[in-house]
Amino acid sequence: MQEAAVSESPVPAESAAVRHATPSVSSVGVWLIGARGSVATTAVAGCAAVAAGLHPPIGMVTETPPFTDCGLPTLPSLVFGGHDTANCPLPKRAEELAAGGVLPHGLPLAVHAELAAADAEIRPGGPLPGDSRTDEELIDAFAADLRDFLRRRGLTRAIVINVASTEPVLSGVGEGREAAGSGGSASAGGARLPASSLYAAAALRAGCPYVNFTPSPGLHHPRLAEAARASGLPYAGRDGKTGQTLLRSVLGPMFAQRALAVRAWSGTNLLGGGDGAALADPAAAAAKNAGKERVLADTLGTVPEGEVHIDDVPSLGDWKTAWDHIAFDGFLGTRMVLQTTWQGCDSSLAAPLILDLARLTSRAHEQGLAGPLPELAFYFKDPDEDAPAALGDQYAALLGFAARLRGGR
Repeated sequence: MQEAAVSESPVPAESAAVRHATPSVSSVGVWLIGARGSVATTAVAGCAAVAAGLHPPIGMVTETPPFTDCGLPTLPSLVFGGHDTANCPLPKRAEELAAGGVLPHGLPLAVHAELAAADAEIRPGGPLPGDSRTDEELIDAFAADLRDFLRRRGLTRAIVINVASTEPVLSGVGEGREAAGSGGSASAGGARLPASSLYAAAALRAGCPYVNFTPSPGLHHPRLAEAARASGLPYAGRDGKTGQTLLRSVLGPMFAQRALAVRAWSGTNLLGGGDGAALADPAAAAAKNAGKERVLADTLGTVPEGEVHIDDVPSLGDWKTAWDHIAFDGFLGTRMVLQTTWQGCDSSLAAPLILDLARLTSRAHEQGLAGPLPELAFYFKDPDEDAPAALGDQYAALLGFAARLRGGR
């Protein structure tokens, strides 16, 4: 996933820090898995910029009128931390994103204090090559980091959000060890849990709601199913819907509602940056494409011919291009074609959604909601069961959720 561009508004280096310095009476943690990546950096910088009034909240659905008075945590009340295996500090990463046109010129300097504060809360992730710790030891260590974050910062709660690189599709999932217990434990022996699921288990163990913004297994791993059900925590996922699939969730229902027969739907993605490198692995690309294919099956009622191809183009950096070619039949079998081009920066699209999901999930937790949140399907390619697939229906469900949150005040 990649990054955001907002209007340029250079300010003195201390301005944002001063306006964002007053702590909230009730602070909420946002613990990012992949905390030094492009999406996480954009989310932290963007939150600081919007909270300080430096930029408008473009792309943040929770800042629109239907979400007024829902009891959501304010942007200044969000405190960031996370896990990552990378070492590049957030201020430096923000400078790189600004140099690539992802963040506005001058913003990294304006929100340097907030970036540095978040970077100070990032803990080493894993497992790295040579790490001899068992799954249980890793889960315990990650959960301890979360509890320490909650305690030291005096947080009412922390939401764990996975924005790390996509993991390959798992083979033989469900074999090996037994399911994790109610505390999110992983028994010894057998195949190891993927890293995303280790972090998800740690979230449960620390009593933190969990959101999976990636196609990786995370909490969806079958060995964590019972732990998730028994946790009493809200959770949502998976795989953020920011570009090509967002468009598909609009166009698919259009063809179905107009009774037009889609014969084939093919797509191509050209992307660079960390996503391009990660998705150059065919197994990781397969995990990414599963959600793209699901939305067509769910909205069209059938799976048309065609596939999605993902190509790594390093020179694109944090930007991407997505093409779709849709062949369909009209009245009397007249053959027609619709072609679309989507060019953009994923982090610019993803970061406001991360902030939305943190706020919505925090409010759900505050109200005592537990289990999957299908009302948040609006944000995901592969949402939880019993969720609608068409974007319009998903938005209606989200508005209903907002009313439910508002009614609980």
